[in-house]
Amino acid sequence: MDNLNYSTSDKIADKLTLVASFLAVSLTTFEIWQSITANLSAPIFRPLYLSWVLALVFLVYPLVKPSKSNTLYILARAVDIALIAAVCWAANRLLHFDYDDISFLLDGLQPADQLAGIVIIAALLEATRRTVGLTMLLIAALFLSYALFGDILPAGFSSKGFSLEEIIRFHIFSTNGVFGAPLAIAAGVVFIFVLFGAFLQVTGAGQFFIDSAFALAGKYRGGPAKASVVASAALGSITGSAIANTVTTGALTIPMMKKLGYKPEQAAGIEAAASTGGQIMPPVMGAGAFVMAQFTGIPYSEILIVSIAPAILYFMCTLLYVHLMACKLGIDGMSKTEQILTILKQGWHFLLPLVFITMLLLMAYTPVLVGVAGCVAIVLAAMCRKHSRISFALILEGMKAGALLSLPISIACATAGIVVGVVGQTGIGLQFTQFLISLSGGHLWSVLALITVAAIILGMGLPVTAAYIVLSVMAVPALTNLGIGLLAAHMIVFWLSQTSNVTPPIALAAFAGAGVAKAPPMASAIQAFKLAQGFFLIPIMMAFSGLIWANNPVDFLVSILATIGLIVAFAGGIEGRLFNQLNMAQRAVLLTLALVIIFSSDWIRMGALILIGLIGLFNIKKPNSLKIKAS
Repeated sequence: MDNLNYSTSDKIADKLTLVASFLAVSLTTFEIWQSITANLSAPIFRPLYLSWVLALVFLVYPLVKPSKSNTLYILARAVDIALIAAVCWAANRLLHFDYDDISFLLDGLQPADQLAGIVIIAALLEATRRTVGLTMLLIAALFLSYALFGDILPAGFSSKGFSLEEIIRFHIFSTNGVFGAPLAIAAGVVFIFVLFGAFLQVTGAGQFFIDSAFALAGKYRGGPAKASVVASAALGSITGSAIANTVTTGALTIPMMKKLGYKPEQAAGIEAAASTGGQIMPPVMGAGAFVMAQFTGIPYSEILIVSIAPAILYFMCTLLYVHLMACKLGIDGMSKTEQILTILKQGWHFLLPLVFITMLLLMAYTPVLVGVAGCVAIVLAAMCRKHSRISFALILEGMKAGALLSLPISIACATAGIVVGVVGQTGIGLQFTQFLISLSGGHLWSVLALITVAAIILGMGLPVTAAYIVLSVMAVPALTNLGIGLLAAHMIVFWLSQTSNVTPPIALAAFAGAGVAKAPPMASAIQAFKLAQGFFLIPIMMAFSGLIWANNPVDFLVSILATIGLIVAFAGGIEGRLFNQLNMAQRAVLLTLALVIIFSSDWIRMGALILIGLIGLFNIKKPNSLKIKAS
């Protein structure tokens, strides 16, 4: 009987997997069609997309995983199918809802429509628990509770208090809340670029970028670590996920780093810091930059351009820490690497789609159309050469992978929409802004510190995009009230939202790297935090210099030089080394100069840069004394 039960549950799992694969490929086909034609209006497209995603989530993320208790598994799958049926019924109510008849604004929603709204919210929260985690669920529930019961809170924290019907009408039967801007971005441009990343993987383009990074950086001191940074800069910008990038490139780089002498936690930390940096690297920058374009109304091409310099500075910072670590450990480069010309000869055609989409983005074509064009371009590029041609089955696999990879992002954005909706409906955002400014005493550095703490706490349970959405609607007004420009304020929050991937006690990218390296997770997180200091230092310079909002090229150049000086001074002061070992007095001077750079005028910053340069010159020794024994 047990064998029969096991066989029955196994057959059910196989059939549901087949259904999920069909739905995933169908969703990708539907998304490409909608991206090209834009035939469906927002009140139709967004509910249809979300219901499709919810159905896939309940198929791919079962309530109970297969186990020895087969009866429980079968019952759990029956619950999942019932949830899908309920979502389909509710979605049907939404799709046939008459928005032109404004009587619902006067008389309220019909009971069946209210029930449909409750079903969508409940299903979304359950899907959030399965894909994103309990923290995001609790945050959404907290905000919904505030909308319901805000009128009973003390003055200063209270709101009007809305009925259940008003909340459902606002969050479900409008393009606010669940079906607001975050879901619109996830259902449009984010989905398409995740699909683009999936095609890069199935065509072999991802491996080409990794091989190129090793050919470029592998022969230098600490070669695999530097190759990890270079590969993550290229690949992480496309995958849209720091964790996915850590696992993908880390599977190759981490064992090589360990072989050359890096400790397992160091190898994991390097890969996590590098992979997280991919999320701020143009041309794609994960999902958050597209959300930023929607929130600010600034063209994505402009956001892309101003993001280039800070992203390069971040990777310079990470490479500097990697180099100093290699020097301290006495680690040389790889003894043998493939010639870059050989790698390019085999895979140069994979560069063309990236150049193509970058040009289209800079020419201000819509990101959705650019993403579709990129997907077509990468497939055509693979087909152009015999050794990289892929089968139709692999194309379908890429379509399936793209849809499945987009599920957690879409659910997170839909749930974040609840938070954004409650902020808009209740006005709590203004109260939070006033609270932040009051708590900080009106000092910019204090507000930045508070936002950083909030970003780390939010990031412990939220994906980066969701953390950015929540934090931006709450914290950006506080920054703009203190004189920071809108784009700079959003960029600061966007960068700080990345820190949760590398900051203890919950650093998901570092933990993923620890799994690959077989290293202690917390030790790996500490290493990643140290190597990713650019995520903290560069936003500071965005606030206190013209790194984002320079009025002229001279101010911008001074900001770039000042940021480089800050990175070098901070790294030298923390690591105790530049070209060679630094004494305690030199380290103290460097850390002091780092503070001077942050809080001073441009002229004083230039003086600080000269002093940092002098310390570096005095630190240089003769070539025959540069060799450091491994510790």
